[in-house]
Amino acid sequence: MRFADINLSESPIRENYNPGAGGWPTIRYFNEETGVDGKPYTQKTDMSMCDELGPKYDYMMEYVMEAGDTSLCNVLDGSGCDDRSIKYLEKFRAKSKVEKEEQLKRLEGMEGSSMKGELKDWLKTRKRLLKSMLADHDEL
Repeated sequence: MRFADINLSESPIRENYNPGAGGWPTIRYFNEETGVDGKPYTQKTDMSMCDELGPKYDYMMEYVMEAGDTSLCNVLDGSGCDDRSIKYLEKFRAKSKVEKEEQLKRLEGMEGSSMKGELKDWLKTRKRLLKSMLADHDEL
């Protein structure tokens, strides 16, 4: 994942991005799912954008974790994981590498399916956990 800061007075970017809309700073993220147009940050509060994303609150960190599809959950010891993720880790920790790969393939096959946001988030979390377990499995 990469982050960038663009000075619009030096590099004017207009097209579909509409900088400044919704407040300052203008925050967008880009990945395979969003394509080159990206997707804007959606405010969570009534505060101004600079206050909401400022140092007093955790919204910026939450946004980076969400948009970057990442987690602070440690698959080795469960630290930073929620209860649901810990149960999932316990279930798959004892499984073989092949079983984990099969489960990951199954979950990837479900990605295009229509599902509610919470279920889609849980699907992404399980994929992330399995990928982390597989990476740790290869290192051990």
